Amino acid sequence: MRCPYCQSEDTQVKDSRPAEDGGAIRRRRACPDCGGRFTTFERVQLRDLVVLKRSGRKVPFDRDKLNRSVDIALRKRNVEPERVERAVNGIVRQLESSGENEVPSDEIGLLVMEALKQLDDVAYVRYASVYRNFREAKDFQDVLGELKGEPDAE
Repeated sequence: MRCPYCQSEDTQVKDSRPAEDGGAIRRRRACPDCGGRFTTFERVQLRDLVVLKRSGRKVPFDRDKLNRSVDIALRKRNVEPERVERAVNGIVRQLESSGENEVPSDEIGLLVMEALKQLDDVAYVRYASVYRNFREAKDFQDVLGELKGEPDAE
């Protein structure tokens, strides 16, 4: 791990413990060159995932991008960060334990929608409007009907 102060690669771990979210390890590190101290958070990655886009392109799975998407849907909504982190961890765990290295982007989108439905209805509708590419007001009405448990009007 590179020191953020002097860029030395010879840092030493002084303390390790599970992070509050349980999905990461918090490490306190010290740099013997400059004496700087800093914290890192490390996650266990079960496998390298590749996202198969609708266009056929393959890109490495990016947990940060997943987190950003969920955060955008939840912007200005009163949802505890711990619940959001648990939801993202759950999605990643499902993807990693699926047994597949290549995951279609549609599958990730469905998992995000399910997680958002549990967290916040408004965030669910926001995400659905982008994920399903809403074109008219009726699309919103259909999703709101789904939330109420009404059968499809189609």
